[in-house]
Amino acid sequence: MEKDILARLAEVLEARKNADAGSSYVAGLYAKGLDAILKKIGEEATETVMAAKDGVPEKLVYEVADLWFHSMVLLAQQGLGPELVLAELDRRFGLSGLEEKAGRDTQ
Repeated sequence: MEKDILARLAEVLEARKNADAGSSYVAGLYAKGLDAILKKIGEEATETVMAAKDGVPEKLVYEVADLWFHSMVLLAQQGLGPELVLAELDRRFGLSGLEEKAGRDTQ
């Protein structure tokens, strides 16, 4: 199910690229451009941190969903999809965090 919802959301986000800016929140965000999308991700990241500090699980889940959603808007705006992020996570699976970080330092 998890992959299915990401794929379904990616399809909707892709379709919104061609929509009138006034027809949906996402179409309006695309129309405002990259800086507006990045600003929204920053806001959602901050809200996620604050929700974690509050210690209310439901609030944290809600804010992480917002953060993921806006991250997917960014991916779509850049012509990328969630399958690439999932593939990267899969590549890292089984690596220790130290090994993965060492590999980034040499690239």
